[in-house]
Amino acid sequence: MQYTFKRIDETHPEWLNSLKQRCYAVNGCCTQVHSELGPFLNEYIYQDALQILFDERKIPYIKEYCFHVDFRGKQIAHKHFVDFLVEDSIIIECKAVEKLCIEHRQQLWNYMRLTKKSIGILYNFAPIKDQSEHYYLDSDGTMYMF
Repeated sequence: MQYTFKRIDETHPEWLNSLKQRCYAVNGCCTQVHSELGPFLNEYIYQDALQILFDERKIPYIKEYCFHVDFRGKQIAHKHFVDFLVEDSIIIECKAVEKLCIEHRQQLWNYMRLTKKSIGILYNFAPIKDQSEHYYLDSDGTMYMF
């Protein structure tokens, strides 16, 4: 699928604060995990630590959220898993890699499209300075970066 990409602050600046507020608690948890554990660990360590913080802060989530893909009206048997679905609307894909690449982004974008969840966060815990990318998928298929 081809996505149309735009910066949300250039096209819909009025959406920016609302989206940032919706992601604020999640971003805080991710930053806290990276701050306390540091870089260069396995992705699953960061995921488990993130789960602990979500529980402590009473942030509703599903870890390893499972979904199926439909094709021609039939469900494909293979299960797909998203690292976290937070507040039933925000997908989080955790990475522990040298740097984020297009394959990581495409994975997140496809998860957003297939689950019909409009907000996605790609978070890389491995570098010394953690990295995050935030996306909003509009109903018309436009992918906004914020």
